[in-house]
Order: sequence, then C-alpha cells, then structure tokens
Amino acid sequence: MVDLATPNLPSRDFDATSTFYGRLGFEASYRDEWWLILRRDGVQLEFFPAPDLDPLSSSFMCCLRVDDLDGWYGRFAEAGVPEVTTGFPRSHPPRVESWGGRVAFLVDPDGTQLTLVQNR
Repeated sequence: MVDLATPNLPSRDFDATSTFYGRLGFEASYRDEWWLILRRDGVQLEFFPAPDLDPLSSSFMCCLRVDDLDGWYGRFAEAGVPEVTTGFPRSHPPRVESWGGRVAFLVDPDGTQLTLVQNR
C-alpha cells in the first residue's frame, strides 16, 4: 500500500453529506455513527459528526490535486451545484492563479472548501 493522506471534514448530517457527494460520484466505503468515508477514484474524504457546525463560520478546507480538473468541475455542474459567490453549496469555475496553477473551488453544504488543483 502507498502512503495516503485523507482530509477529515465536518458533517452536520451524514445522510445529507452522502447524498451531496454521491451526486458528485463519491460512494460510501464505510459508515457508522461516528465516521463516514466516501471515495471517488483515488480520492478519499472522511467525515466526522458536527451537528452544531455553522457553515458561515467554518474554516475547514482541503486541497485535491487532480489529473482532469475540467472533468471534476463538469461533474459539479451536472449535479446542479450553483456557480455563485455566496451560499452553500457553490462552485467557482477553473481559473489560472497568479502562481500559474489552474484551480477550481467547491464549497459543500457544511461550508467546507475543496480546492481542486490541476496536476501538471
């Protein structure tokens, strides 16, 4: 097995989290009352219960480095995630950052930001 790092992210409701990420192609590989693991291709996201989390004050985030940024972003659009600047969930389209990398953003219903970076 290769070394692997997985983000541990908050979920106010595991059912809602599973449904949201399921529309993005993730499948549950583990779930009990204290932990939820979702996988898509080589990406694994792990969630812990945070029923009192206020999405407006959440500072949770993670970075996913992906080979097909446009494919990932296309899945957001297919799932109906709005491309807006406020609210939850929302997405921000791919753009080239000042450091030269191409990046897109997803903010989930719990206010967690996923930064997707195109692998070079």
